[in-house]
Formats: sequence, structure tokens, C-alpha cells
Amino acid sequence: MSFSSLLLFASVYFVAVASPGPGLAAIVARGLGQGRAAAPAFIAGFVIGDLIWFTVAATGLAVLATTFEAVFLAIKYAGCAYLVWMAWKIWTAPVKAADVQAAAERVRAWPSFFGSLSLTLGNPKVIVFFLSIMPLVVDPKAVTPLVFVEMAVVIVLVITPVMTASLLLADRARQVFTSERALRRINRGTAAVMAGAAGLIAVRG
Repeated sequence: MSFSSLLLFASVYFVAVASPGPGLAAIVARGLGQGRAAAPAFIAGFVIGDLIWFTVAATGLAVLATTFEAVFLAIKYAGCAYLVWMAWKIWTAPVKAADVQAAAERVRAWPSFFGSLSLTLGNPKVIVFFLSIMPLVVDPKAVTPLVFVEMAVVIVLVITPVMTASLLLADRARQVFTSERALRRINRGTAAVMAGAAGLIAVRG
């Protein structure tokens, strides 16, 4: 695969990842509401989810997404339910510094990972993106193992820093506001965004 084609894919993918949407809203809300707690696991769920959809598109298994539509629909609603649950946790989160730290320490890695993973797998727009952009950079019939690995590496190198930077910036913004009143407002605003993202995902086809 030529460098120019790989660069084109990376550029378009970067724009897609960095554009406002349920995924970015979830990562920002997570940073505002719970800081860096279990952040690597939460980000990993988005990365693995995109890699799974990319694999489905690259190997010509897109038909499975249609054949097993009910399965993906169940995954989507599971992801929405996780967002709503997380919104509730953030809405009712403590605002005193010591309590915030104690609550952050109780955030588990695996639920965070499976939560973001289910959000990604439940969003068929991701595979639509890969199916639409791949023909622009490579003939899907000519996707060799080497080309597959190259594109997968690009995906990891693009989405990981974008999601990490977004979460860290949100966490930093939270640290600037130290009063209980400000933190309470941040929590409730964040919870509203999280619940809104869940609703958006639920109603989108």
C-alpha cells in the first residue's frame, strides 16, 4: 500500500474520530465526570471496537452485520444502557475532594472497557465509514495481510491519542473548578451530555 494512500486513510479517519459524536461525547463526559479513573480500559474499548469493525469490513464480512442485525441491535442498546447508568453515577457522584478520590478508585477497568466496546460495536455507522473510505485508498479485493496490518496500525495510532487527549483535557478542565458548586454543575452537565449521547445512539439507525 502506497504511503500517500495510507496518509489519506489516516487523515480521513482522524477527521471522523475527532468530529463531535456519541463516542467523543462519551470520552469527554467520562473525563469531566470521573477523571482518569480506568481511562486506559475505557479508551481501549473504543480502539478494539473500531478494529473489530475494520476487520469485518476488510474481510468482506459486512453481510454479517445485516444477517445478525438483532445481535448488533442488542449490543447497541446494551451500550446505551451503560451510558445511562454512567450518567446516573456521575449525576449522583460526590463533590468533596476526598469523596471524589474514593469514588474514582472504585471505578473498575473491565466494566469501563466493555462499556465503550459495546458503544462502538452497537454503532453500525462505524462499519459504514470503513466500507465507504476503504475503496478510496485500496481495492478491498487486494487487501493483503500486510495492508491489513498497516491500516490497523494507523487506526490504533490515530484513535488512541485523539481519545486520550480528549479525556485528559476534560480531566484538566475538571481540576480547574474546585468548588463544590462548580463540581456539582459539571457533574450534572456531564451526566446530561452522557444521557443525551445514549438517546442519540438509541434513535439512530
